[in-house]
Amino acid sequence: MAVLSTAQLQAKNLLDSIGCDEITHMDIKLLASGLGAVVIEDDMGKCEGRFIPGTNRSIIKINSSIKSQARKRFVIAHEIGHHIMHKDIKVPDDNFYNFNLIEGIEDFLKDGPHEIEANEFAGELLMPTHLFEKEASGRIFGPQLIKDLATRFQTSLTAVVHKYVKSEISPVCIMQVTNGKLRYWKKTSTMKVWLEPGITKLPPPSDSVAMEYVQNKYGYIYFLEEKAQKIKRTTWFGLRGEQEDNDFYEYCIPTKQHNSVLSVVWED
Repeated sequence: MAVLSTAQLQAKNLLDSIGCDEITHMDIKLLASGLGAVVIEDDMGKCEGRFIPGTNRSIIKINSSIKSQARKRFVIAHEIGHHIMHKDIKVPDDNFYNFNLIEGIEDFLKDGPHEIEANEFAGELLMPTHLFEKEASGRIFGPQLIKDLATRFQTSLTAVVHKYVKSEISPVCIMQVTNGKLRYWKKTSTMKVWLEPGITKLPPPSDSVAMEYVQNKYGYIYFLEEKAQKIKRTTWFGLRGEQEDNDFYEYCIPTKQHNSVLSVVWED
């Protein structure tokens, strides 16, 4: 099993303290209330979540415009992480970028690693590592597995993808494209690929599936069995040594509201 971070251990300790292996079928708003945080839904513009610490009870505000219940669960779990770990620290309002943070990108950590910690806490609270690895291991990676895991743990597709990469179950690389530019990428240690230096802040490759979504203004293009499109290694990666330009797959999860697409790439 993967080594748990301090934030993940905090989530595990919470599950142990309430006597639950998982909270998949639990009303997460009631869990927050039991922990001393009231969840309120309100029109918050582009902000998706906000943690407001209080002397007696804290407030967790969630944007009422979020339609997906799975997304709401992750946002609330993220804010519970702030409630448990960051009561005495001023944290920023949470939006799409906060929830998709990957360690080391840009300057999001200039005020401390609080958003990454809250994300790791949320991921472990909703998808306990030992259960997640049990459900995911031994299965062929692809869109159907991501969907099945999201349904199993009642969380978002993007949360599952990030958890999968962190768990190092099989070789996978992810790229986050926002407003037509690659913001960051991350891969498992077993994904033996090489990305060109300076690829971030550039548009995705012209022959990538991600570019198709950018050109389609982040609306859905592929459905069902077409979601995983065959590409070549050199679509995203460079060649080294005796490597051949063999087949890979690319699966994209678009978020039209934020002009964003999460691209997932793995070898055939």
